[in-house]
Amino acid sequence: MSLALRPSFGFGDRLGLATPGHIVVVRQTNFAPVFAQQSVRENTRTGRTPQQVMDDAKRAVEVAKWDLPWGADADHLKSVEDIPPFVEAGYTFFTIDPGEYVDNSADTDSLDVLKQKVRSTNWEEVSTFYSNQGDEQTWGPFDVELLMRAVVKYGKVIQHAAMMFQYLSQMKDEFDFEISVDETESPTTPLEHYFIASELTRLGVRFTSLAPRFSGRFEKGVDYIGDLNVLDAELAKHAAVTAHFGTYKLSLHSGSDKFSVYPLIAKYWGGRIHVKTAGTSYLEALRVLAKYSPDLFLKIYSLSRECYEIDKRTYHVSAQLDRLPSTNDLPSLLDDFHAREMLHVTFGSVLARFGTELKETLGKYETAYLEGLRAHFEKHLQLFQAQV
Repeated sequence: MSLALRPSFGFGDRLGLATPGHIVVVRQTNFAPVFAQQSVRENTRTGRTPQQVMDDAKRAVEVAKWDLPWGADADHLKSVEDIPPFVEAGYTFFTIDPGEYVDNSADTDSLDVLKQKVRSTNWEEVSTFYSNQGDEQTWGPFDVELLMRAVVKYGKVIQHAAMMFQYLSQMKDEFDFEISVDETESPTTPLEHYFIASELTRLGVRFTSLAPRFSGRFEKGVDYIGDLNVLDAELAKHAAVTAHFGTYKLSLHSGSDKFSVYPLIAKYWGGRIHVKTAGTSYLEALRVLAKYSPDLFLKIYSLSRECYEIDKRTYHVSAQLDRLPSTNDLPSLLDDFHAREMLHVTFGSVLARFGTELKETLGKYETAYLEGLRAHFEKHLQLFQAQV
């Protein structure tokens, strides 16, 4: 079912074994959980189908006798061809990733170049509509140049998202719809955030959540990298935009381990949030192996080193192999920035070679895995809970 504007938390489960642990921790909160969450990219690398991901989550839900609403997120959908398998499997949450349509050069294009680019857009209509928008607002005025940059940068994004929404609406009546522009090169300004939300609304797109690209770096499996004071001021303006519309949630992508950012998100959005995590349940599985099956862990670690430079290409990470620590304390590697990111993004290569052995071994230490998941996500959710 649709989770609508309830505070929600997405749990990625690359192995199909983590949902019992997710259920344990989310029972103690007011968050609506998204138990089945996987992208087309992840499905390809794990060798799982949308139906298998859904079935694994349902099985855990039934065993745990979970009787509250929960969601299933078809994550980072890029084309209409991606959608049908998720609809057929009963997914309720659809995250559209139109990142390839973002024109990142719009931030620095000369005015002459911008004028050439807007000729292929509905510039006359847009410029007339927004000529007096935002003059007295926190996010600033729409002068001609800023509006032109917003249209060039995000115009095709909005068109693509609207097309995806219309296609999905023909297949399904009720669903949560999210727009994600977080995995792009340049940050989304508060003014651009306003423009995206306004245009989607004008086009009749009923979206539940929006994931902007904030300043700084939101890399996989590690804390925020950047100036928190700058981010704080920026988030205040983004919050003013969402409050202005009042119809959607702020979505925080690459949300795992962003412990320094959670208090700011809670301060500005309270319970009007969706947090998306992905590979850290997999990392907690590797932590169990590091402690109880060190030989297997070392084989996985070695393979990850071999595959990292290739596997990292589709992720925002900055780990460096020459900065991996030398230690005999294998579980501590899961707390090291460079080792953690390396292991996070090489899961596909690891599962292709060691997937069966990894899952069988993890099954022998199910209690330890559940406890690791509980501790890990409890640390996340407790930072939000007072505001939700």
